[in-house]
Amino acid sequence: VQFGESGGGLVQPGGSLRLSCVVSGGIFSAYSMVWYRQAPGKKRESVASISKDGNTNYVDSVKGRFTISRDNAQNTVYLQMNSLKPEDTAVYYCNGGFATWGQGTQVTVSS
Repeated sequence: VQFGESGGGLVQPGGSLRLSCVVSGGIFSAYSMVWYRQAPGKKRESVASISKDGNTNYVDSVKGRFTISRDNAQNTVYLQMNSLKPEDTAVYYCNGGFATWGQGTQVTVSS
């Protein structure tokens, strides 16, 4: 299974970004998917998850600002990020519980 993240960039505080992750080589609809992030000098943390049935969970720091969704027909999971803060700056990754990781996508929130 391979993961291809995209959609990151530089955005001002209060702005929005939509991240995408295309999953290839497996049965996407069977996986729960998780968005992670890793800021410089910090451990990778789980940000949001979505089950194969569409149930979602979020870390407290992003509740009400981020929305995870999936399109099983496109083998893609999304992360809509609104009201971005400087502390959201990190490399964002998606994964479905596999040992392999994609290259991630950089999100930088700065004025």
